[in-house]
Amino acid sequence: MKKYIAILMTALLVLSGLTIRTALAEETDSESIQKKGTLVVGITDFAPMDYPGPDGQWIGFDADLARAFAESLGVACEFTVIDWDNKLLELDSGNIDCIWNGMTLTDGVKAAMETSKPYCGNAQVVVAPKDKAEGLDYAKLTFAVEAGSAADELAQENGWQVVSLQSQADALLEVASGASEACIIDQLMAGAMIGEGTSYPDLVLVEALNAEEYGVGFRKGSDLAAKLDSFLDEKFADGTLAEIAQLYGIDTKLIAR
Repeated sequence: MKKYIAILMTALLVLSGLTIRTALAEETDSESIQKKGTLVVGITDFAPMDYPGPDGQWIGFDADLARAFAESLGVACEFTVIDWDNKLLELDSGNIDCIWNGMTLTDGVKAAMETSKPYCGNAQVVVAPKDKAEGLDYAKLTFAVEAGSAADELAQENGWQVVSLQSQADALLEVASGASEACIIDQLMAGAMIGEGTSYPDLVLVEALNAEEYGVGFRKGSDLAAKLDSFLDEKFADGTLAEIAQLYGIDTKLIAR
């Protein structure tokens, strides 16, 4: 009899463990963030999408939208600076809940993450010093790029030499300092950071290399992507997206929803 009781107890414990694991596995991302009370957003320093304001708080088109989305979910928004080359690892490990930082919707990104519908247009552009921008031979240059970025991928697809840096801001600094002859960065960043009246008045946009679209990335299978799409649809319809885009000078890049 004791033997049968022991077997029964073991079976019940196994069944109980399976039930608990199943319940945990069925917890959605939205339920998880509401339980902890925060939406953790992975970003880099990337004006005009995410960058520190005068008081040190993160501002920008993406930052403002991320806060509004978190508020719609009833949670706080927490920004975490990540190494862009490790963005998928940060996401899948649970260190962050989403990547919301002017992320290009490449085939690789869409295969690895649950992504929102595109909300903003972009392009990869070549930036160089004004006095060296004419007649550049890309095959002979070493481009400064952000490691793991769309620019990095594009340069390597074309067989161009690159020096991979931690951020697009670092790529710009590399060119401004004379360490690299040119860089490839996002068009929206170039519009905010180079030319007269900016931090880099002696740098110019040489040419656009492609056309891209931005989206937000969540863990594969996350229910947050669909929730964000509904949120952005609503904010496009009531004019909020256009208002924020105009504030940061990217209203012409907004994608109609």
